[in-house]
Amino acid sequence: MQIQNVTITHRKDNRLLLDHFTLSIQRGDTFAVIGEEGNGKSTLLQCLYDPKRIASYAEVSGHIDRQGQWIGYLPQEMPAANLAQTVYEYCCTHPAFWEQSPKELSQLARPMELPSDFFYQDTPLRALSGGERIKLQLACLQMSRPDILLLDEPSNDLDLSTLRWLETFLLNFSGGILFISHDETLLSHTANGIIHLEQLRHKRMPRATVQRCGYDAYLAARETTMAHQAQLAKNERNAYAKQMQKLQQIQQKVTHQQNTISRQEPYLAARLKKKAGTVKTQRQRIERQAAAFTAFPESEDAILLTFRHPISLPPTKTILRYDQPLLQVGEKTLATHLHLEIRGAQKVGLIGKNGIGKSTLLAEIAQQLRLRTDIRVFYLPQQYEALLSLQQTPIDFLRQNGDKAEETQIRTYLGSLKFTADEMTHAIEQLSGGQKAKLCFLKAVLHPYDVLLLDEPTRNFSPLSRPVLTKLLRQFPGAILTVSHDRTFLLGVCDICYQLQPDGLRLYPMEQL
Repeated sequence: MQIQNVTITHRKDNRLLLDHFTLSIQRGDTFAVIGEEGNGKSTLLQCLYDPKRIASYAEVSGHIDRQGQWIGYLPQEMPAANLAQTVYEYCCTHPAFWEQSPKELSQLARPMELPSDFFYQDTPLRALSGGERIKLQLACLQMSRPDILLLDEPSNDLDLSTLRWLETFLLNFSGGILFISHDETLLSHTANGIIHLEQLRHKRMPRATVQRCGYDAYLAARETTMAHQAQLAKNERNAYAKQMQKLQQIQQKVTHQQNTISRQEPYLAARLKKKAGTVKTQRQRIERQAAAFTAFPESEDAILLTFRHPISLPPTKTILRYDQPLLQVGEKTLATHLHLEIRGAQKVGLIGKNGIGKSTLLAEIAQQLRLRTDIRVFYLPQQYEALLSLQQTPIDFLRQNGDKAEETQIRTYLGSLKFTADEMTHAIEQLSGGQKAKLCFLKAVLHPYDVLLLDEPTRNFSPLSRPVLTKLLRQFPGAILTVSHDRTFLLGVCDICYQLQPDGLRLYPMEQL
């Protein structure tokens, strides 16, 4: 695929997301697209797949030559129209499905730990877990044998074993790949090229950096280059200041001498006049050099977020005592003999295979804890729409009393999360998945919650923001119970980790994450 001078402009606020972007994708390329939320990563992938997908909100110019290649695209969220379909009905919409023998389908299902008859099931897609939907879409993409893969968050909601399968799949794919991911482990293990999308100067100037190297090498080189550039720029300005100070002293001395010599010393006056001219010439030369100084490096800062309410939980306080013989969805039993206890400000991680019932368990626990009057509970579901009103603006969603001081505070917090003034008044449905995640977290930050129940909290946060979020939650003075498959996040936040299995919850060694 050849991409030449592609420019993408957001129609509503006339903001440039991409400016004359050029890239050549070759076989064997595995480009990771990184950047902060709302910088246009998903928009770029949709544009490369089919510019009509973004026509409702963005204008595109430039040239994309797909060279007759077959392109497979994984969207960030499965379209709502598909959720009413059964697994079998969804598969039937893919022509390549009819070319697969039962043996081939079984071979596709096995590495992803899906049942051998999975593709023939009449289970509605809305009843599948987020990870199972990702697996289904990835399997259908494999059936079509694409030349190029455009994957928007393929690691979202996948369990640990499937994440390892995904790493192997990406490494062994013979075509070209562009993928968006916030999983730093996946990025480190698979990417051989980086596309870094940034929005500088308060989102008024886009920058796209392309490097053909691994993720860790890119971060290290970027840090070294920016540190060297910053030091060079600082040294040049320090030398300039010293030169100008020295010239200023000489000029003051000459001026003083000119004011004190007598008229009877014309030869000395001429010498002083010549010296003053030399000083002026040197000043002009140095000022011209200053115009070519090395610029200080520009970079997009990570988000700023802190909990604003003091919280104090006694270490012995029982936050949760959950004892249930069965975990069920309808008449289907997911797990038995469940026992979980959390005390004080404990941070607990919850992992398990896709479809085992982690989100169901967390939702049940949220329902139970919300009945308590001695603790304040915040629950972040996997699907943000359950918490957000998509027609509201971010300001309206966060507003409580409606006074001017509150709105000013909300705007300040949104600004610290890199929302522009225009984005603060966009309908929430127009925001990216990462921006929706930020809004949900801001709700937790602005109110005095003691307990956070978080379902895949990092799934839409960029690699730049994830360390900030990890540190924030590690320092949260209350209790946390989180479902996550983000290995870096679990190790950075949790004191203990449990694996949900069909026969109950089992301690999972942190060193095996």
